[in-house]
This record gives sequence, structure tokens and C-alpha cells, in this order.
Amino acid sequence: MTFELAGIGAAAGIAIGTAVVLEPASMEIPDYSVARDELESEEQRLRAALALARDELLRVREAIPKDAPQDTRLFIDAHLLMLDDPALRDRPIALIREQHRNAAWALHHERERLVEVFERMQDPYLRAKREDILQVTDRVLRHLLGAQVPSLKTAAERIIVASELSPADTVLLKNGSVLGWVTDFGAATSHSAILARSLGLPAVVGTHHATRLLRSGDQLVVDGEQGTVLVNPGPELLAEYREMQARRERRRQLLEEERHLPALTIDGTAIRLFANIELPEDIEWVQRSNAEGIGLFRSEFLFMNRADSPSEEEQYAAFAQVLRALPGAEITIRSVDVGADKLLADSDLQLYPSGLNPALGLRGLRLCLRRPEWFRRHLRAILRASALAPIRLMLPMVSTVYEVQQTRQLIEQLRSELRAEGQKVAEHLPIGIMVEVPAVAMAAHAFAGVADFFSIGTNDLTQYALAVDRSDDDVNALFDPLHVGVLSMIQHTIAAGDAAGIPVAMCGEMASNPQWTALLVGLGLRHFSMFPGAIPEVKAAIRATSVEDAKVMALAALAGTSELFAHVDDIET
Repeated sequence: MTFELAGIGAAAGIAIGTAVVLEPASMEIPDYSVARDELESEEQRLRAALALARDELLRVREAIPKDAPQDTRLFIDAHLLMLDDPALRDRPIALIREQHRNAAWALHHERERLVEVFERMQDPYLRAKREDILQVTDRVLRHLLGAQVPSLKTAAERIIVASELSPADTVLLKNGSVLGWVTDFGAATSHSAILARSLGLPAVVGTHHATRLLRSGDQLVVDGEQGTVLVNPGPELLAEYREMQARRERRRQLLEEERHLPALTIDGTAIRLFANIELPEDIEWVQRSNAEGIGLFRSEFLFMNRADSPSEEEQYAAFAQVLRALPGAEITIRSVDVGADKLLADSDLQLYPSGLNPALGLRGLRLCLRRPEWFRRHLRAILRASALAPIRLMLPMVSTVYEVQQTRQLIEQLRSELRAEGQKVAEHLPIGIMVEVPAVAMAAHAFAGVADFFSIGTNDLTQYALAVDRSDDDVNALFDPLHVGVLSMIQHTIAAGDAAGIPVAMCGEMASNPQWTALLVGLGLRHFSMFPGAIPEVKAAIRATSVEDAKVMALAALAGTSELFAHVDDIET
């Protein structure tokens, strides 16, 4: 029987192959009391299981092929760090001692508490961290309970179907016979999605029911762009998808051949294309994409998956690594965007959701200014890096002019302090702001007086403007960057920047969607920043765009006419 499953398109492309369904190991968590004289033995059982899990991950890391994506190693290292986290060691041991309960129950109890915390988070990346908790604790629980690890069966041209995939699983998938994968859980920001994109494998995640509805041996068509899985298609439908697959491969090859062409519209307007990165290891991908530079270096990723915050020297070394790898390129470092719903191990920054809306709480620049000693270390590293090459500093979650002025004063203090120490610092460090709060977008003319540049963060701007959490299944259909109100704020911000003579970029997901490139050009956007893999398609869309036609499209969008949206949907990608 032919039917279709819907999920989240995590990695573009079409895969056609045979399903291999990984059955998750069944683990019933026992709950029993432990006698006082056996508590120490129960603690040792937990410590031994943690050690076995660590040894297992170390063996997996050693088995990673040299040509595997850097993300694979980073995620496995993150799991190794989690095994040392007090939440997965000390707290379960405390439960064993205080409640006289068995180790598996104690670990499972702490796991459920942590998963609940992360599920309440607004930030998609941080919410996806629940995936790490589940995968790491599953590994430890299997050792505690003697459960078997699900194994991959041999099959040619296989498509893996699983509840979830861990970074360690992807090491086993790094071979030519795996064409793609489908999971019950996950999001576009989940590790399985990120790794699928790194490996160039089509993937659909978040289907909820794939492992229940699919059987090993089913023929699947995985469309990682549309987020659909076609099950047991007939010959005609299969032929149609094979032709679509061939067209997309020809398209990919054409884009690769054209990657050195300039990003010029039909009528000769130059558009600047930059890349978003998270870690210095992403630079290779940036270079392959032929980006002009870095439009968003998410510096908070230097702080994640570790037991403490990086020192000033570590931060400086990371920034220097990027600057030296891209000599002469424009680099924009965003100051650390953590707080409220973003948990870090550093005791100076660790804040838990208060039960109120964490997306509206203490985060980004607000938190940094509330923790000046910590913020000073971060800014010192950026200022020292500014002596190596021209860089720009971008401030996240700005809501008042005073916050920008306060940061500028702190930077001047640190500049004098560093020079007194004999450190080299650039004469000028351009300071810009993320425009992601609707009030800032509407008052952009005022903020242009204190900012050297703007970068529009469409993810949060849309979420705040429409009062919609896009990661909430009940309302995410209302998350619409093409809403007239959102487009008006984007246009207003660009106009304010132009009037003040400061550059305006966009670094949210909207910038990476080639279907919306012409619209954004028509609104006046000339600086785009996106994940590196999106640059070839966006460049192709720019080269097919006329600025005058794009302006007509933008006027129609701002008027709220439906014809525009039909036109946008029809743009070939």
C-alpha cells in the first residue's frame, strides 16, 4: 500500500531506497528499595555504567573515518562531557543515598527532570539538547540493565528508520550504502539533522510515527526538502521521483560550477553573501561556499558542552583561528547569546526557567550586562582579536539605546586597560546590534544613532511580532515571516539603516530561503548571512532577479496582496 508520512525536512535532496527499521531496545526501569548496607554497592554500579558508556564512546570516536564531518566528532565529544556532568552523576548518587533507591531509577528520575527543563525552552537549539540527554542516559541505562544495543542490518541502498539517531550511530552510517534517514523525533536543529546536512544525506525528522508504521524492506522515497516520506510508491510515481532526483543532481552540479560567479542581479546590483558559523571548525565549509566572510559567529557555542566557561585565552585563540583562516574577510562576532532558557555549566551564568516566558527574560546582552565580570573576559578576547584583522562586534537581544551605550562605555574601559597591559587593540571596533525585538525595528532610526550596523534576526523578530513559538506544534503554522507586519518591520529597519548610512544585514533563516531572495532584494536588503550550504542556491536566485521587478514584488507584499505569495511559491529552486 502506498502512503505518505509528513515530518520536518532536515537535509535537502531525494533518497530512494529500502527501509531498515532500527527497533529500539526495550528497557523497563525497575524501581526498588536498597538496603542501607548495599547503598555503596549501588553507587558503584552507577559509576561502573558511566565508565563503560565513556569507554564505548571513546571507541566510537577512534573509529570515526578521517573524512567524516567535524560535527560528528564534536557531538561525540559533547556526549563524553555530559557523562562528567554532575546532573548525570552526583544527583543520581544523592537520590540513591537519600531515598535508598536503585541506580537505574535514580538516573531515570534525574533524566526526566532534565528533559522537562529543556522541553520548556524557547530556543530551538537548546530545546534540541533534550536529544543529548536521552541518548547519553540511554547508553548508561543499557549498561545498568544489560540491554542490547540495536544493530544495523546489512542492506544495499538502505534508508535508516529510527526513533532517534545519536552522533555515535552516524559513525556506523558513514558508508556508501546509506542513502538517508527518517526519525520519529528531532527538529531541523537536532544533531541528526545537522549531521545529515554535513554528510549530504537527505533526511526527514520529527515524523512521530515512522518506526511504528514502516517495516524493514519497504521501498521509500525521502524528500528532505519537502519533509515527506513516500512509502511503497508505484512504478509511475517512482519514475517521477527518479527524474526529480536526477534534475536536482544536475542542479547541484551546476551550482558547484557557478560557485565562483559574483552575486549580481540581472541589472548589475551587487549583493553581499556571508556565512553563519558556530565554531572555528566550520571555516572549511565557509571556504567551499565562497562566502565573502562571516556575518554571524555564534560565540556562545564556544561555551556549550563543557563543564566551565572558556578562559579569555581560549576565546581569543578561537577568534584568532577564524581570522587567520579567512585573511581579509569581514568577520562579525556576536557576543554570547545565553541566559534564561539557555543553560550553561558556568555557575555565573546558569539560570533555569522561572516558569514565566523565558524568551522574554534575562538573555543575550541583558544577561551579559548583569554579569560584567564575566562579560569583561569575553569582550577582552574580542578586543585582542581585533588587533589581528578587522572585525565587527554584534550585540544580541538589544531592547534599549542605553544598553548599547553602556556596552560602548565598557569596551572603552577595556581598551584602555588592555593597552596599559601592553596588549594590541584595534583603534576602532564597529559595534552593531541584532534587530530581533519588534520595538527596536520600529524605532530603528533612533538605534541607528548608536549602532554602526544592523543585522535582522528574523527568527526571533517573527516569533515576538506574531506571539508564536515556532517550535510549538499547536501554533507553528502561524509562524509566518511573510506576514505583512513582519515585512513592514524589515523594510522599516532597512530604510532606517540606509538613511543613517549604516549597513543592514539579515542573518535569520529567512535569508537562507531562495524562494524569498527576490522579495528581500526588493525590500532593499543588500547583505545576506546564512548557513554556508544555502549560499549557492541564494546566489543563483540573486543572479535571476531584477531589482526593479523585485521592488514591485516587495510593494505588493507590503500591501498584503495574495498574488505575491503565489509568485513566491512558484520560484524554482
